[in-house]
Amino acid sequence: VLLGPGETWRGCAGDIERFLADFCSRSGAVVEAARKLLSDERGPRRQKLLADLIHNLSENILAEDREDDKKWFEGLESRFKNKSSYMRHSCESRIRSYMKEVSSFISNVDPTARDAYKAIIDLMSEKLKSVKYNGCYFDRREEEAVRLCTTEGWFSCQGPFDRDDCPCKHSINPYSNRESRILFSTWNLDHIIEKKRAVVPELAEAVKTRDGREVNWEYFYQLLFTVDNLKLVHIACHKKTHHNLSCDKTKIYRKRKQNHKIS
Repeated sequence: VLLGPGETWRGCAGDIERFLADFCSRSGAVVEAARKLLSDERGPRRQKLLADLIHNLSENILAEDREDDKKWFEGLESRFKNKSSYMRHSCESRIRSYMKEVSSFISNVDPTARDAYKAIIDLMSEKLKSVKYNGCYFDRREEEAVRLCTTEGWFSCQGPFDRDDCPCKHSINPYSNRESRILFSTWNLDHIIEKKRAVVPELAEAVKTRDGREVNWEYFYQLLFTVDNLKLVHIACHKKTHHNLSCDKTKIYRKRKQNHKIS
């Protein structure tokens, strides 16, 4: 951006702020004008810009119920009566899939430790049921402390596992339209300490070598199913390389309690 004589970045930013405010307040007129331009446009790049503009400004973000945004629900089962219930189900499904992976790993556990491993699985399952599989993470109606989105449903990428934030500032609102809802399925709840390479094998090893100690199953539960170890990331920020991170050895076991003993 080239600044003219006497212009400053602060002044330029102020102009952009005013433009955005005016732009949003007249979105209906902007959409209509963009549609007229698009009908005659032949340049692919300009077509894309106009189509994206129309698409984004035509969103029905605040609509919640099926009858108020029927297009959003196209392709979904009729049992979903509002957007938040579907988004909650979407999150629950991801967490359930992690539980299935933990359960299926039992064939790799030492035979002498499988009963103890199964007991831990049962404890984790009960815990997940009690919190409804953490579906609150994707539910915009939930309290701010437990959801990963704004009250309008905007999600921000939390960046790769080895960064504190997203360098590209990815964001998405799956509540806005059907296309965004579908695209959101490509976003990943990424385990910082890897589920398959680190957490589950460490759990199996802990059960095998416990030697009278009680496995701290709640620590593993947090790593597997909660935002203590999960980051919501855009597909471009989902690094599938080896994270080279391991569980905290000081948290694997704990002093025995009278309840939930793993023997």
